[in-house]
Amino acid sequence: MKTRIASLVAAGLLLSTSAVQAQEWTANFSATNNYIWRGLTQTINEGAIQGGIDYAADSGFYIGTWASNVSYDSDDVYSYEHDIYFGFAGETEGFAWDIGYLYYNYDSNAGYDFGEVYGSIGFGNFSAMVSLLSNAEPDEGPGEDFGFAEASYWSFDYVIPLSSGTEIGLHAGYHEGDFMYSFNGATDDYWDFNVSVSKDGFYGMITTTTLGDDDDGDGIEDYASMGARDNDEVKFVVGYGLDFEL
Repeated sequence: MKTRIASLVAAGLLLSTSAVQAQEWTANFSATNNYIWRGLTQTINEGAIQGGIDYAADSGFYIGTWASNVSYDSDDVYSYEHDIYFGFAGETEGFAWDIGYLYYNYDSNAGYDFGEVYGSIGFGNFSAMVSLLSNAEPDEGPGEDFGFAEASYWSFDYVIPLSSGTEIGLHAGYHEGDFMYSFNGATDDYWDFNVSVSKDGFYGMITTTTLGDDDDGDGIEDYASMGARDNDEVKFVVGYGLDFEL
């Protein structure tokens, strides 16, 4: 999978091969002008401060936690996201794999806490991943419950390393399912696409989605809660991330 920075920017919080191969305890910190998760802003196009701690064992087992500020409306300035994850990862002869579980914990403004199981494979500079909803806890929200795999996210990534140490990342992802409609306010499945450039902890990204189109011809854009989020518009993201051993 991609480096931690590329994971956070391009696809939300996903574990990276570099994090799994780190020596025991590591920590990470990042600052960005916009927290993008699966093509959608989580901060109403405003900045975010993020960080986490990871532990990796020689066996390939890893566990970690990560947090960020989030905002879902103009009055929601103190919300948070706190994630906990664990899994197994490995690499042999250029082939990498990763399977695990990720739990998303929010305050009441998000409406849900939920968990996903995920798996990824990678070969060379290419990686593919699928995340499936495993459980949803609507106690803080509208009370609607969702079963296993009632949302999924598929992502495909390719990294181009340059001799200067710069990396160019190409990403495409597909998000669908009933839970996604309720949690994200979407009224149709969508694709997200981005191109990123990173070097020495600094990164930049151009990202967009297929949201905002009237694909079913009913005269209504296929996204219910666009508002100030502008998730149908092209977004430009810049930031800096740092990983270090503890």
